[in-house]
Amino acid sequence: MLQGTIRKLVVDKGFGFIEGGSKGDLFFHHSMVEGTQFEELREGQAVEYEEGQGPKGPRAENVRLVG
Repeated sequence: MLQGTIRKLVVDKGFGFIEGGSKGDLFFHHSMVEGTQFEELREGQAVEYEEGQGPKGPRAENVRLVG
């Protein structure tokens, strides 16, 4: 699992971006969040995730809060 930080959330549209180191920001959809509700996420929180491929390019999958 990779680790990153939630950089931006667009709660009303159900997606966000994870700052993932050298690869830049990675898109994630609310349906890819595990172990918590999307609405409970906050910018700046540490997360772990797997990198996958979506219809528009790379995306984060299996997103979980760290700790």
